[in-house]
Amino acid sequence: MKPAVVLLSGGLDSTTALAIARAEGFVPHALSFRYGQRHAVELEAAARVAESMGVTEHVIAEIDLRRFGGSALTADLAVPKGRDPREMESDIPVTYVPARNTVFLSFALAWAEVLEASDIFIGVNALDYSGYPDCRPEYIAAFEQLANLATAAGVEGRQRYRIHAPLIEMSKAEIIRTGLALGVDYGLTSSCYDPGSGGRPCGACDSCQLRAKGFAEAGVADPLLSGFEVSA
Repeated sequence: MKPAVVLLSGGLDSTTALAIARAEGFVPHALSFRYGQRHAVELEAAARVAESMGVTEHVIAEIDLRRFGGSALTADLAVPKGRDPREMESDIPVTYVPARNTVFLSFALAWAEVLEASDIFIGVNALDYSGYPDCRPEYIAAFEQLANLATAAGVEGRQRYRIHAPLIEMSKAEIIRTGLALGVDYGLTSSCYDPGSGGRPCGACDSCQLRAKGFAEAGVADPLLSGFEVSA
């Protein structure tokens, strides 16, 4: 049983990545961030997921990316709604948070070095995603190389770091089917970029639309929506 650091946002993808890490025999240490995101309700979801999956430890790190802004998730910018899926694939949207995955993976790497863990899991996806540059396979490969060059454990040969991105070539429907086969309760998760009161999903942001598309293509109902009304 080997320890692994798992980045856990509380969303569909990171929850599935956590389930995969556990299924592969790793002892998961979950890492979430309160970074000034407008959809901070996702941290409540992350706590629910971590508890339901019995992680060894769940750390919520505090950083303030609102000081930099530059994203609809960390500044007073409107979250795009009702975009066509083809539009999502054509450009980098305003919901992209500058260098977010690099920041998150750097924290995960620091914790992994302390834990003497060689493995880090991240739920990035390069198919059904909103055009983020830090969700691509070449980015993950580059960060893995950096991890082994930038740490004492890597340079001294005590650890050989591996960045696991098990969802990277899956469609959203495949991710959902995989998670369901592993017993994931997606009703515990939160995906919306601009949730309403009580965490109600808007149903129109990119993340909500990609989630809805995934559940539709998987041929199963989204349990998260059973308690909410979403916009058309």
